[in-house]
Amino acid sequence: MDLSIVIPLFNEEESLPELEAWIRKVAEAHHYTYEIIMVDDGSKDRSWEVIEALVKKNPLVKGIKFRRNYGKSAALHMGFGAAQGDVVITMDADLQDSPDEIPDLFKMIKNEGLDLVSGWKKKRYDNALTKNIPSKIYNGVARAITGLKLHDMNCGLKAYRNSVVKSIEVYGEMHRYIPVLAKWAGYHKIGEKVVEHRARKFGVSKFGWERFVNGFLDLLSITFIGRFGKRPMHFFGTLGTVSFVIGFLILAVLSYNKLFDQVYKIHDRPIFFFGILMLIIGTQLFLTGFLAELISRNSSTRNTYLVEKELGIDS
Repeated sequence: MDLSIVIPLFNEEESLPELEAWIRKVAEAHHYTYEIIMVDDGSKDRSWEVIEALVKKNPLVKGIKFRRNYGKSAALHMGFGAAQGDVVITMDADLQDSPDEIPDLFKMIKNEGLDLVSGWKKKRYDNALTKNIPSKIYNGVARAITGLKLHDMNCGLKAYRNSVVKSIEVYGEMHRYIPVLAKWAGYHKIGEKVVEHRARKFGVSKFGWERFVNGFLDLLSITFIGRFGKRPMHFFGTLGTVSFVIGFLILAVLSYNKLFDQVYKIHDRPIFFFGILMLIIGTQLFLTGFLAELISRNSSTRNTYLVEKELGIDS
């Protein structure tokens, strides 16, 4: 199969028939073998009834329904697990992503050898105050922290090699950082394409201001896990050593003053308490590192690595 198109959705009953027809038109025009996987993330409207009708009309449409709303990451994870196509393309269900972009995204994966292509909505039709400006700030911070030079990391329109989506686990609200997850999994051929962003035709946005706070916290989490997930002591141990040494030096100097310079009231000096605090923090960081190492070493995935090719190895 050439293509798997994964569409996470929540309360999008009005747009689904038009979206399916548009994708089918593009796929048939380019003679792709394809499947459309619609993942209903606990919609409260008639979205699932619409999907059932589309499945009867087009057997290449497949549906997955959640009992309740779990979030976009969970929907993508289920869709990735079901995808069979050589190239997997994700897009939102609100018709703001254009299926006409599919052929170019497909070629970038198949012909240019890229592992992942992220869309860039260079010209947006969203509210500048609530979406455009915060999005630019968020993407700038994400580029600085992750090192990935993508202008629109959270764009829903992306293309992947099938092995990429089978190698990463999208959970929580990590759908914003799938390129980062792919990078940490060893897929470094990541490209970007300017894509059309269309004005919303039906419904309203499902995301509020809280996504910016959650997005920043998830960015810190994924950066830490990617760099120190299998060696947490390197992170906590380094911080603990620095903190402990600072506290030890402070108390050593104060002890010298008390013993040799006859400065007896060192306990009245704020730096005395700061030194004790740094010792305590250093010790706690060490203990945190040891506990994290114990958890990591007993994890079932502690020796899980992605092997790209093998030669002369008997299974």
